[in-house]
Amino acid sequence: MALAAALMAGCASAPSTPSSTGTTATSATTPPSPAPAADARPATSAPTPKPAAPDDATLQQGFDRWVSGFRANARAAGIGEATLRLAFDNVRYLPRVVELDGTQPEFTRAVWDYLDNTVTPQRIASGQDKLQQLRREADAAAARYGVPPAIVVAIWGMESNFGSNYGSTPTIDALATLGFEGRREDWARRELMAALKILDNGDIDRDHMIGSWAGAMGQTQFLPSNFLAYAVDADGDGRRDIWGSMADVMASTANFLSRSGWQAGKPWGVEVQLPSGFDYGRADTSVRQASAQWAAEGVRSMDGQPLPEFDDGTVLLPAGARGPAFLVGPNFRALLRYNNSTSYALAVGLLAQRIAGGAGVQAAWPRDLQSLSRSQLLAMQTALNQRGFASGTPDGMMGPATRDGLRRYQRSVGLPADGYPTMELLARLQAP
Repeated sequence: MALAAALMAGCASAPSTPSSTGTTATSATTPPSPAPAADARPATSAPTPKPAAPDDATLQQGFDRWVSGFRANARAAGIGEATLRLAFDNVRYLPRVVELDGTQPEFTRAVWDYLDNTVTPQRIASGQDKLQQLRREADAAAARYGVPPAIVVAIWGMESNFGSNYGSTPTIDALATLGFEGRREDWARRELMAALKILDNGDIDRDHMIGSWAGAMGQTQFLPSNFLAYAVDADGDGRRDIWGSMADVMASTANFLSRSGWQAGKPWGVEVQLPSGFDYGRADTSVRQASAQWAAEGVRSMDGQPLPEFDDGTVLLPAGARGPAFLVGPNFRALLRYNNSTSYALAVGLLAQRIAGGAGVQAAWPRDLQSLSRSQLLAMQTALNQRGFASGTPDGMMGPATRDGLRRYQRSVGLPADGYPTMELLARLQAP
């Protein structure tokens, strides 16, 4: 969300908003696409309603009790009675939200597949067209916050496909459902309270406060807490409208990045060539140094131009030693604060680069490598631990502890220590 984007999922197409200044949109962690219109389905006669099963009735009673308790807490926190009635008198429990929240995908997507589906020729062309249409709003946001227009437009493209689909799930219903379900109740309660404050402030009405099933809202998918912290009324109408006002969308997104450490006048990063004999173990977020030091070690840009002047640059190998290399700086880390996914931040940077007329990735991706599934990653973590290369509690997720353990194993068998999981490494680890 902004930005628990790891929480986001694809959404249905969005209705128009009351604002007269913008388009409508959707968000996703996977490339979004508009859903079919509701009236495209064949007409059918309405089924006869059946009585709720006892389990359903019990569930609804529990949900109603949870809402009643939360409503009392919100009242004590200063939320107005009119807002509470508007928010909760017709609140609904959404079983689909619980289903989606409990679903963990088994198969992970290789970074090159992700980029193939997000930084597409169509999206690049659309981004260039949208930037021209919204040049005044984008330039105003850039002048105020120091974030290039192409970056903001790229995020807009990633999050809602430039306004074609930002979700149709009522935010209040989604967050109340997640709070009652309980797996992430503390988080959901905080976001629901923030959503009530937005309603209380009059920025948007309940019917138009819509977004993803996970509570992210608007054209660039802010969670309610991030809306309160970063949303901006750029058009001066007295409301912060990230659903319909493109001036507000551009400014709010740029403000988020600015407040997250974006440094004006510097790029997110640059593709580089690494010298022969480079220690791939140093391509890690914990290794930060000035660009001049990287250059002294033989790191070069692809076009022979000087490296960007970073005080704390990091070499990034998103596909391991066989794939492209990048030198990234503080602005890449700002993108990670918007969505804590390396693939996402790289996609935003590359999409913005292409929208601005720059080149794409020049080095080849190792497309012959097969991504490990979650169960295979869990097996790798287990094998690393069993061999004495501590990688934390096995969970099927590739985090810093797993990468460190894998690097130590790679060094022990004379392989490039890039910490990139492959089927070949898994087979070696599991061999007797």
